[in-house]
Amino acid sequence: MREGKLVFWLLFAPFAAWIALLIVIPHIDMLILSLREKVAPRVYETGFRNYADFAATWVYPWTLLRTVVFSIIATVLTFLIGFPVAYYIAKIAQGRTKAALFMLCLLPFWVSEIVRVFGWMLLLRETGLISNALQGLGITSGPVEFLYNDAAILIGLVYTSMLFMIVPLISTIDGMDDALVEAGYDLGGNGWTVLTRIVIPYAMPGIIAGSIVVFMLALGNYLTPTLLGGKSGQWFTAQIYSQFITRFNWELGSAFGFILLATSSALVWLLLRLSGQSLSNTLGR
Repeated sequence: MREGKLVFWLLFAPFAAWIALLIVIPHIDMLILSLREKVAPRVYETGFRNYADFAATWVYPWTLLRTVVFSIIATVLTFLIGFPVAYYIAKIAQGRTKAALFMLCLLPFWVSEIVRVFGWMLLLRETGLISNALQGLGITSGPVEFLYNDAAILIGLVYTSMLFMIVPLISTIDGMDDALVEAGYDLGGNGWTVLTRIVIPYAMPGIIAGSIVVFMLALGNYLTPTLLGGKSGQWFTAQIYSQFITRFNWELGSAFGFILLATSSALVWLLLRLSGQSLSNTLGR
């Protein structure tokens, strides 16, 4: 019994140290930093003025709201695109085809995110492939700039996070007994009924898991909105970057970081409540 506990703690210790050193301690330090109010050069007091400054300047709450809304839209689009792909790979494709399709989903992630984003920039710019194709087909009379707008940001967010929706969906759907679908049809159900009454409820843990990961990645993304959205991107992580790097206001930047963390945590909790899922059940599947 004691040997089993010793083995457990020896195995758990590196993970606990990793979490403590890279997550817990830095967050505690940032929380303390966010509560520092500068009253004079190198003189600070403890208070909530940094959080009050966030609420007092309309552009900060507006940027946060915009970031949340677009992250939700990106999550929904990722699900709508990824669910059919995951279902086909899990239940229809067989043998080498199944492995090949899954490999195609992995291929874009063999390179870094910045390379993938630059690939979209080459496609969407006014001298890119899409603009040239439209001109060649006579649809447009001149170059068309598809970059630096909200649509470009959504394309980038969906593309860079698609795998994180597909993988949990495949894992969940693959465990569903085909007899459940057959029984649904035998009882008189059509394709829509089987999908909404059998497949989606069974796949709900995978849907929630994928949605949480995609939403968190989109909400905390800095590179994609900055490169594809340009100055009009207005992403909250860019505000955090500006406070830390451009203005050297680490106290306000830390407050922004905790506001983003609190917002994302509240929305994930709300998603779990509305879906009737628990975090342990979602991760367990």
